[in-house]
Amino acid sequence: MRSGIRVLQHNREVMVLPEICRFYGIVVKMIFNDNDRHHKPHVHVYYGEYEASVGLDGEVLEGQLPIKQYRILAGWMALHEDELYAAWNNAVRQLPFEKIEPLQ
Repeated sequence: MRSGIRVLQHNREVMVLPEICRFYGIVVKMIFNDNDRHHKPHVHVYYGEYEASVGLDGEVLEGQLPIKQYRILAGWMALHEDELYAAWNNAVRQLPFEKIEPLQ
């Protein structure tokens, strides 16, 4: 099981990925202490059946997204770069982080 918040649900441990933002059907999550696999700051992005790990610099590290949703995500990430890095710095230290304002 990957790093994240673990909670008990129906007497079994379940991992919860903290959601950092949601807009236009795109869900952005950040996992606590998740720097082992990709070795760079990143978020986990979900859109319908698509999933991707995207570096805070915009590089798709794993998975895929439709190009339109990727461009929307990349624009949002550019607008909120400082907040994303602050959240990442907290997440790797297993500290809580704030949600980030969605695109309107």
